[in-house]
Parts: sequence; structure tokens; C-alpha cells
Amino acid sequence: MDQAAHKQASVPQTGQEAAVGYNATDYPVGFVPQDPTAVILGFLRRGERFLVCSHTRPDGDAVGSMLAMGMLLEQMGKRADLVASDRVPAIYRTLPGADKIRHVLRVHGLYDAAILLECDSLERSRVRGLEPYFHINIDHHPTGKNFANLNWIDRNATSVGELVYRLVKAAGATVTPEMARCLYTTVLTDTGGFIFGALRESTFTLAAELTHAGADPIGIAREIYFSTTESKLRLLGAALSTLRREGPIAWLWVTHEDMVRTAAVEEDCEGIVNYAVGIAGVDAAAFLRELPEGQFRLSLRSKGRIDVAAIAVGMGGGGHENAAGVTLDGPLDRAIEQILSVLRSAEENAKNGKA
Repeated sequence: MDQAAHKQASVPQTGQEAAVGYNATDYPVGFVPQDPTAVILGFLRRGERFLVCSHTRPDGDAVGSMLAMGMLLEQMGKRADLVASDRVPAIYRTLPGADKIRHVLRVHGLYDAAILLECDSLERSRVRGLEPYFHINIDHHPTGKNFANLNWIDRNATSVGELVYRLVKAAGATVTPEMARCLYTTVLTDTGGFIFGALRESTFTLAAELTHAGADPIGIAREIYFSTTESKLRLLGAALSTLRREGPIAWLWVTHEDMVRTAAVEEDCEGIVNYAVGIAGVDAAAFLRELPEGQFRLSLRSKGRIDVAAIAVGMGGGGHENAAGVTLDGPLDRAIEQILSVLRSAEENAKNGKA
């Protein structure tokens, strides 16, 4: 294993008090302020050093929002350490400042708070050592949980990047072209290219504002959707050869052997499920990827008729109404039958008009 890639994030032990002065009784775990932007900004202004992280297997929203949050903190004169338990996917490494996100397994040192973006728990980050810190939770998932000392969950936001944008505006900070590029990436990717998610008129207003601030919609889309690796195409071929359909439900999978044979990496699996849900007449689709230890990472997509977030939560996962995920035990036949059973039931309920 590359030991250099698994550094510990730390701040030099200066003897300075690690956390801003606060009364723990004012911020009990689960606290939800009436005005989250004001309370969070107040906390950020009083502090000096902050840790910023997101969930394991970071996507465009995770990467873009972490970078934008780091830029905001820097404009406020703060120190921001950005960390992730997995490497930044190749398609997002061209984002401004992406090299500042450090790949770590554990953190330690003096921080005023750990800011967790679109996580439903500390465990979701897969970063160890977060427990002692004051936690700020910013999320937009329907399955989000108030696990932190300060919690801001807006389930109507298109991305957690939208919430970071609100913080930037409320702070009176400048939306630089670099920040706009990162934030536009969060909106584009978390709506699947403006196809699903919490899409509304304000989503396009936000996209327009970010474009006015310097984001290049065509360039960003090209980087994300037209930079496919050869390994991903070969893996896609393997997945499509397994495609199955049962009325409004479709599914496909790849084995660990497929991953090895095509020299694919985890990020190459991103978006494969969309080929199945994109079939005319299909309402929901599943993609299963076998992990080295024999479990299966399940990705679910829906056109809106079926709430796949509710399905994922019921199986121990989470996500959005139209895009969710969970990890299932193997073997493959068992995992497929498990998800098909739930999808069939959900489809039948949808047909009969049941919730």
C-alpha cells in the first residue's frame, strides 16, 4: 500500500486552545438552529482552524463543495484542511484546488470544528479520529440525520454545494471564477446533468448566477461527461452483457473479476446504472458491483415513480429519491433477488397508488 497516500492530517501542536469558546450545552448533539447560515457563520468567524471532509467515494458534489468551502474559509482568513478517505476521482482532479484534498485514513491535531458535507454520520466519511471534535453537519439528502453539534439539512437543495453557496453569499464573500466552477460542478453532477433531483426554477437561477460568476458550463460538462477512460468503456461492455429486464425494472452487474480484467477502478462504475434506467418503459434500475471481500455495492436509479432512497434506507443505505445506494451481502444471486424483491413490491405499490 502507498504509505505516502495515507498520511495523517494534523495541525502543529502549538499549545493554542483547539476549539473556539462555546458552551457544550448550547450545542448538544442533534441541535438544529432556526437560522443555520447565521449560526454556522458565527461559529466560523470565531474559529481559526477547520477540518473539512465529505463521504467516502467522493462524487462531484462532495469534491466541489469541499473545495468551495475551503475557498470560503480562506477568504475569511481561516485555515482549512480538506481531507477524504478515498482519492478524488480523475474527472474532478482538474477542479481548482483539487490537489489540496488530502487522502487520509485518520486525522488528529487542533481544530475548532470538523465540517462534514453530505454525510449522515461520522462513519460515512470513513475518516478516523473525528470523534473528539465539534461537528458541523451540512447536508441535503432526504436520508440525512442530525448527528452533529450544529446541523443544517435542507432536503430541497439540489446539492450540498447550493448550501455552501448560500453561506458564501451570507458571509459577503466573493464567488470567484474558481469557486463558481466548483459549485457549478456540484449542481450539474447531483442533478445528473439537470435530469433528476430537487430541480426547480431556482436551480437554473443558481446555475445562471454561477455562470455569471465565471463558471464555464460547456467546459465543465466536457470534463465530466466526455473524459471517459478506456477501462470504463471496457467495464461498461462487461456490465451491458449482463443486462436483464423484467417489465419496468432493469438490472445489471459486474464481478470483481470483471474489474480486474478491465483494469477498472471504483470510479469507473459511476453512471453505469443510468444505461439501464434510460431504457424506454423502465421505471427503476439497479447496478451491482462485486467488492473484493464478496459483498456487492448496489446503485439504484429511478425516473420518479419509485422512491429508491426509501428502499436504500430500508436496506441500511441512503441517498436521493431518484438516486441511492447501499451495500449488500453476497453471493450475487442472493443480492439480486434481495433487491428485485423490494423493487417488485415498490412497483406494485406504485401501480396501485400506494405510498
